[in-house]
Amino acid sequence: MKKLLFCLLLTVPCALAQTKTLFYMTDHSDSVRDFIQHQDKIDIIVPTWYNVDANGLVYGEPDPTVERAAKQRHILLFPIVAIFDKAGVHTLLTNDKAQTAMTGSLISECKQNGYDGFQLDFENIAWTDRDALSATVKRIADAMHQEHLQLQIAVVPNAPGHPSHGAFSKWIFSDWRGVFDLKALGESVDLLCLMTYDQHTRWTTPGPVGGWMWVNENLAYALKVVPKEKLSLGIALYGYHWYAGDPGLNEKEQKPNITADYISAVDAQSLRDTYQGQEMWDAQDHTTYFFFYRDQMREWIFYTEKRGFADRYNLAAENHLQGICAWVLGEEDSAIWSILPEHK
Repeated sequence: MKKLLFCLLLTVPCALAQTKTLFYMTDHSDSVRDFIQHQDKIDIIVPTWYNVDANGLVYGEPDPTVERAAKQRHILLFPIVAIFDKAGVHTLLTNDKAQTAMTGSLISECKQNGYDGFQLDFENIAWTDRDALSATVKRIADAMHQEHLQLQIAVVPNAPGHPSHGAFSKWIFSDWRGVFDLKALGESVDLLCLMTYDQHTRWTTPGPVGGWMWVNENLAYALKVVPKEKLSLGIALYGYHWYAGDPGLNEKEQKPNITADYISAVDAQSLRDTYQGQEMWDAQDHTTYFFFYRDQMREWIFYTEKRGFADRYNLAAENHLQGICAWVLGEEDSAIWSILPEHK
């Protein structure tokens, strides 16, 4: 009874304590370092150790330091297996022999290295492969469940579920969003990581990586068909930096020259300090941004710092999701760690 009363009085902290923290990790030394330093605040680690080709060949290997730390702290370990080749993934999704080879390799790697399962990161897929992707994921999940292993998948958010009239909307749906049948995938996998980031990129006008309204719209759309206990909310730990690019060497080659680069929170803050950029808070999109002048041109940066991270972390907790999935260790604002509870 005392514990219940305590939770009623402190609703938000109690809810937050139940929110699982999943962090992605590359093999870069900064990423591994941040995992080791903050492993007491991480429930699930998802390293980018593996890839698969069109023929189902899985290739990659674990980092022994990360493996050892995860096992000692009882952190769940789900390496990624990735493919971003549109033609290659179509072949994989339509080739029975390739799928058999891939599934066997994933199970073998789990048993050999003590993984809890794998996370699939299949992107840049034509929307016409929607049913093939769902069927392949179910096949892998069923096989892994028989071996008492779990399967996760990272998905591109796809509200409203169809393209609008714009050319960009048509392209992003046909090549990225439209292939993910959230209902079918949610029925097969143990966890669906909703990548609510890259709303704005180098292909768009400047804006938040994952604006508040956009994140909420995509979360609401996913929750219509995916159980909340199977859903993890994506949080970008990085940003984008928009600036004037090369317009071309001669008149015939000249083209509109706005461009953008992916940027870590650390590098964003370095540019802010170097050029005296004044950070501002976008109350509508719950996002930090700033601009500065270099070469007499205004440059823009939108990125995730502590406040933006906290709002999205709280959003996952308030919706009673399984947790959050944050990309990527080594690029985060160091202040975010003060928000997360320490595991015992």
